[in-house]
Amino acid sequence: MPILITPSILSADFKCLQSEVDSIESHADWLQVDVMDGHFVPNLSFGAPVIKCIDTSLPLDIHLMVSNPEDRISEFLEIGVSHITFHAEVTDIKERLALISVLHNAGVTAGIAINPETPLSEVLDVLPEVDLLLVMSVHPGFGGQKFISDVLQKVEEARSLYPDFMIQMDGGIDASNAKECISAGANNLVAGSAVFSAEDRAEAISALRS
Repeated sequence: MPILITPSILSADFKCLQSEVDSIESHADWLQVDVMDGHFVPNLSFGAPVIKCIDTSLPLDIHLMVSNPEDRISEFLEIGVSHITFHAEVTDIKERLALISVLHNAGVTAGIAINPETPLSEVLDVLPEVDLLLVMSVHPGFGGQKFISDVLQKVEEARSLYPDFMIQMDGGIDASNAKECISAGANNLVAGSAVFSAEDRAEAISALRS
């Protein structure tokens, strides 16, 4: 199973965002955009107008850390993103299925995210409908946090249930714990600081794969 590396531009230098993206363009697999609303998480970040200005051939992976994902999806569909993930903590099963349907009908893959304290059982009913499970390994909202290793148990459980599923991990991932994440069953690693704080971005991404 190939391992995808998804740098998060939350850790990039916003003064030169395009050149930051250019520096990882030929080495990464996806590019993650963390959308924060100041409600579900305390920080604010990007909206679609900023993302629209980025020139990249990488699939854009939109991580909606927002209280009202149903109100934010359309702005990203309009700019041609590849994937959108929303959080289990702000949706019930009916809302989740409706969001997934909207995304799939628009030709976009759908993901559901769970915070470190949210059990996998919370989303088992919807996993057959989504394309990706995102297991947060930090509490969402801030970059540079310490990796929470306890969540690896959820990754192992999800992988045992769905051998061919896309399982993404996000939060505190670097070369020191990437192998552990992959061994647990993750096949899509999101890394912000580990990539964008490195002088050699290609080497940093390669280290995550191995």
